[in-house]
Amino acid sequence: MITVSDRKRFSHVLSDYEPRIVQAVAGENHTVYAYFSDGTVHLADIEPLIQQEGVFSLLKEDDFFHNRLTVMNGAVAWDVTGTRDETRCIDLDPYEMYEHSPVVSDPLSDESA
Repeated sequence: MITVSDRKRFSHVLSDYEPRIVQAVAGENHTVYAYFSDGTVHLADIEPLIQQEGVFSLLKEDDFFHNRLTVMNGAVAWDVTGTRDETRCIDLDPYEMYEHSPVVSDPLSDESA
């Protein structure tokens, strides 16, 4: 749910495009390739979040980071329970990822190989 303060904060984005992630792929060194519905791919470094500890400390484990990564409600998420319970996941704000993660080439495309 987008609040009024969110709308003010992201008014320049909301007027043109509402970021929605359609695919997420784990990269090396705690990075995530986020595929947005506008066709762009952004590379997010999750390591700074992991260093903050708290809920993000679960992402330290490579197995958890790679195997629980998914997309829920248009956001990059990690399925904590393995049941796709949207209330029990670690998710990242798609607006923040869209605005603050660099656009990169699709690592899964033939051109990147």
